[in-house]
Amino acid sequence: MVKIEVALVRPDYGFEATDEAGKVMTMDNSLAGGGQGYGVSPMQSMLMALGGCSGIDIVSILNKQRQPFTSLRLSVEGEREKDKIPALWEKVHVVFRIGGTVEQAKAEYAAQLSIEKYCSVAETLRRAGCKITWEVLVEN
Repeated sequence: MVKIEVALVRPDYGFEATDEAGKVMTMDNSLAGGGQGYGVSPMQSMLMALGGCSGIDIVSILNKQRQPFTSLRLSVEGEREKDKIPALWEKVHVVFRIGGTVEQAKAEYAAQLSIEKYCSVAETLRRAGCKITWEVLVEN
């Protein structure tokens, strides 16, 4: 079982979440919601988690495919439900930017495997009703 500790450490909404190894993530409410810019909002952290989870998959898959990539950057954009509380992620779009001499078809297959099969964060969002789309840009 994973255990995370979350503590209010700044006025209003400034939190720190600490994992079992002592790694810390700072969180805050959005500026519109009264936050002070101390950290990312919890909902933004879900998109960050999607990028990290899928990024790990992509590295693993490209290595197994023996694709010599030199860089990997992901952009993740999302839209939340309008006028609902709670407002879940409704649509998320991921852009994978892969540098190196990577075959486009293999890069796209890696992204597909990640988003549709391996990434637990993607599956969590999907089960909550989120539509996830993606595209791959190979930059030689």
